[in-house]
Amino acid sequence: MGDWLIALLLGIVEGLTEFIPVSSTGHLLLLGHFLGFESTGKTFEVVIQLGALLAVITVYLRRLFQLATQWPHDPQARHFLIGLLLAFLPAMVIGVFMYDIIKTVLFETPVIICVSLILGGFVLLWLDRRPMTPVHLDAAKYPFRMYLIIGVVQCLAMIPGVSRSGATIAGGLLLGADKRSAAEFSFFLALPTMGAAVAYDLFQNRAVLDFSDFGLIAVGFIAATVTAFLTVKAVLAFVTRHGFGVFAWWRIVVGTAGLAGLWLTGAF
Repeated sequence: MGDWLIALLLGIVEGLTEFIPVSSTGHLLLLGHFLGFESTGKTFEVVIQLGALLAVITVYLRRLFQLATQWPHDPQARHFLIGLLLAFLPAMVIGVFMYDIIKTVLFETPVIICVSLILGGFVLLWLDRRPMTPVHLDAAKYPFRMYLIIGVVQCLAMIPGVSRSGATIAGGLLLGADKRSAAEFSFFLALPTMGAAVAYDLFQNRAVLDFSDFGLIAVGFIAATVTAFLTVKAVLAFVTRHGFGVFAWWRIVVGTAGLAGLWLTGAF
């Protein structure tokens, strides 16, 4: 399969998986491994996330505009923006200090990705079936302590296969959020977290990128944008009605299939 077709496929996978708790990075790295796709410094897999970010910005454009214009005189808007900052800070600090380990060890170990997918699936199943009475129904009104703890939990997603959205949603549910607001907050937290990750990764790999990389990235970016836009609009309604069980089982199946594939190809 040619690199351009693979880039298109990976872009579609990124858009479909970024905002559901199945680990888009884990899917991209596993699929790239089995298809023999290599990007310079694994930058392709990181940068096409900008397409998913663009989809979130488009869906929540009105809300984001209100936050940007109302925060000077609206206490609730300030509360939410401060909360987002608190949730973002742990990932910013740990991401900078662990960048080399993440890119050279964790991103290059498919077994870790598969095991993380499986373990995360069982955690999601437990959370989905655990009897809980939500006390926080609006992501913009979480206590500051809750924002910070969710941000710390999000750092687990630096292990490929854990899932950034899965970690933030799980953190929210454990702290008393309902499924809808937990999923919505994971969308908003993606903006600073993924934006900073992409910018830092581009900076770190600026010396090794070439024109062919940008061409493949453009294909993946467009595919990710379109599919993520459609996915984001459907996720909130789905999790409100059906919970996270289907995503949990998907993680377990993909992780198990990945381990089997690695074993069969002698890469285990």
